[in-house]
Amino acid sequence: MKDLGSQIAYWDGVGATKTFTHPVNLSWLAGVSANARVLDYGCGYGRVMAELSERGFSDVSGVDLSPALIDRGRQLRPDLRFEVLESPPDLTYASASFDVVLLFAVLTCVPEETAQRALIAELCRVLAPGGLLYVSDLVLQADERNHSRYAAHAQLFGTPYGVFITDDGAVCRHHDIAELRALLSDFDLVDEHRIEVATMNGHRSQAVQLLGRRR
Repeated sequence: MKDLGSQIAYWDGVGATKTFTHPVNLSWLAGVSANARVLDYGCGYGRVMAELSERGFSDVSGVDLSPALIDRGRQLRPDLRFEVLESPPDLTYASASFDVVLLFAVLTCVPEETAQRALIAELCRVLAPGGLLYVSDLVLQADERNHSRYAAHAQLFGTPYGVFITDDGAVCRHHDIAELRALLSDFDLVDEHRIEVATMNGHRSQAVQLLGRRR
């Protein structure tokens, strides 16, 4: 996954200091057993993992491509299971290893469409039939600042509209909601909810959360 791997330097540098904020809608997991096998893909320093553990989930694992973020997570929560992704999106787990997979603010860090599809396919592989994929990510913003960034990057690099570079050097993508739904077309959409979040650089942005069930 070239576009994802090429940003390891960012996530091991300034990215490892960021605070992530996408909220967990625990009502979406109300029917999930406390013993369910849960994977947080792109777990960062384990913020979501910690919240789930504190809410009684006993089998929570997290993976991330950044050794620096994983080290931060292990220091904060040595009781949780963290693993560095050596060759994203490939996972070392067997097929149908998990009942729930969380993908919080990860697709925004994977700008290229082929790479996004490969990631979703891998998560589908490790999910058991009937398992849940919980996605939280950023949608296209309506303000002029973001419109200018989208247009400039598309013109210079031929990327999909919505890709841009942050002021501190991360290549990110905001999505048309239809693109996210299409990406999850192999899942049954259980629920969808619009939210507002603070980005890792402190801007207020519109986001969406989608809950899909593996067929």
